[in-house]
Amino acid sequence: MSLRGRLSLLGATAVLFAACSSGGSTPAPASQAPASQAPASQAPASQAPASQAPASEAAASAAPIAGGLLDKVLKAGTIKMSTDPQYPPQSSLKSDGTYEGFDIDVGNEIAKRLGVKLAYETPDWNLITAGSWGGRWDFSVGSMTITTPREKVLAFSKPYYYTPAQIAASKASGITTLDGLAGKVICAGEATTYYDWLTGALDLGSYTPTTKPPAGSTATTLSTDRLCAEAWKAGRNDFQGWLSSSTTVEQAVKDGLPLVKVGDPVYFEPLGVAFDKSGPDPSDMVTRVNEILDEMRADGTLKGFAVKWFGTDLTVAPGG
Repeated sequence: MSLRGRLSLLGATAVLFAACSSGGSTPAPASQAPASQAPASQAPASQAPASQAPASEAAASAAPIAGGLLDKVLKAGTIKMSTDPQYPPQSSLKSDGTYEGFDIDVGNEIAKRLGVKLAYETPDWNLITAGSWGGRWDFSVGSMTITTPREKVLAFSKPYYYTPAQIAASKASGITTLDGLAGKVICAGEATTYYDWLTGALDLGSYTPTTKPPAGSTATTLSTDRLCAEAWKAGRNDFQGWLSSSTTVEQAVKDGLPLVKVGDPVYFEPLGVAFDKSGPDPSDMVTRVNEILDEMRADGTLKGFAVKWFGTDLTVAPGG
């Protein structure tokens, strides 16, 4: 979000109707994922970022720093994770009050390997990307794209997966090509990399997308990426296009929302676990989470979650 990304700086998650409203802590659910999901489209290797190194410097050891974030979490025995209740297949709230999705599985696994319980908070995406969390949640496993502006206020793990950013059009518009969106209005989630790309503000460091927005197009936003497609279902026609992660677009197609994919992915997103720089020193936690992500790659857990939810392995860097 944008993945997600859900940025504006988004960062890509995602992605109408109140999404990600603030909420209280919720007990972590057991695994409740469907057996399979629709495959996500892959961006061409030529679209891959030139570098996907961790976005923040970490301490040399995962040993807790006195007063640091890892120290705080281990002493509390619980880690609070921000999540989006309307961003399938990355995260969504079920009718029984529990959560499910790729990010939910990853967050649960990180908590498990830290040896702590997991609780949820559901703040708006723009609050998450802005930093200054004030201890309301400890980390974001929310498909957040690692961007230069976000690195100023957030510390990131190394990328835990990568998604193509995909444009779609409403079926009612009759548009089937990227050029067909020239001069049209395209919807994206607030504070996302998708909105930044549409407005020319996207900064992914050394990686610069080669594809440009349709000529003369303008951007509008809703609180979460997915709500753009839900708006078409509700009869809105004041925008004709939608930009989100390929995973979110694929899920919307699978769910029967009135849209069609348009063209190839326009850029590729490295997505990381995020921590607030204004809170307890996160360097010890970044180091430990990077170790956990490496362990999850080595034992196949991370790939298994990706295949389970996306139908394909998006945990390997394009061209890697």
